[in-house]
Amino acid sequence: MSLGLILIGIPYGVSSPSNVSNIVLAPTFWPYALAGFTGLTGVGLLLVGRRTDPSIIFNDEPTSNERGWLRLAALAFIMMVTMLVLPSLGMVWTTMLVFAVTAFLFRTRHPRTAVICAIVIPLALYVFFAHVAGVGIPQGDYLVLP
Repeated sequence: MSLGLILIGIPYGVSSPSNVSNIVLAPTFWPYALAGFTGLTGVGLLLVGRRTDPSIIFNDEPTSNERGWLRLAALAFIMMVTMLVLPSLGMVWTTMLVFAVTAFLFRTRHPRTAVICAIVIPLALYVFFAHVAGVGIPQGDYLVLP
């Protein structure tokens, strides 16, 4: 997935002007960075999983691996719903909801911290990008942030 984004999705899906003075503010920088980090995380998870229990591939008994696939399917569903809700709620509000729903769906051990992070992190990022970096953040139809 990460390679697909790096090789196809970002170059053909994200337009970027060539005259951006700061590379961090380029529209393609963060998608490439996130795709790269996602790829590295995936490789790390594969290596740790293989080292921890390589017999899980050949085991016919139900294991936590099946629960892992259910969680992966739930995340895929959440991502699809996110893309449908994003235009009407906007990026900040959708991110808050998705963070909170994901945290509680996977039974976080720190619910207060999850709620605080679900509110503070998207708002802080909005303030930085919209007011410091001057990058427009997509707003929703119902509630627009200043």
